[in-house]
Amino acid sequence: MKGLELLQRLHEAGHGLPAVMITGNSDVRMAVQAMKAGAFDFIEKPVGRSELLGCVAQALEQARDADTRPVWHAAAAEHLGSLTPRQREVLDLVLAGHPSKNIAIDLGISRRTVENHRAAIMKKTGAKSLPALARLALAATWTGTGAPFA
Repeated sequence: MKGLELLQRLHEAGHGLPAVMITGNSDVRMAVQAMKAGAFDFIEKPVGRSELLGCVAQALEQARDADTRPVWHAAAAEHLGSLTPRQREVLDLVLAGHPSKNIAIDLGISRRTVENHRAAIMKKTGAKSLPALARLALAATWTGTGAPFA
């Protein structure tokens, strides 16, 4: 069984422990699928000891303190709310796994403009990587109904 399949089964079974997915080869689509399946974080190899330990500590802290979740989700929604409509369009296409070249063609803008929008999105959201951006976007759509995401 692959890691993503395990995450999906755990999510469907209502398993509540936080999970961190570590992979050697990934893309944005895989990161989004992992987050939707309940992964707290998505880390690409090679992963450093301090990065892994920090991620696990953060996941356990958030799992212990249910009161911080709504605050985290509200902050994520606020970050995404600061994006312009065009940046939101670019974000949606990035999270769908489209490369910048295709996004440029779809939106009728230059590839350079797409790259500028992507850089602005990363800066405004504070995301350091595409998996972090995917996590932020999914957190912003959290419903608060027991299921992590709608």
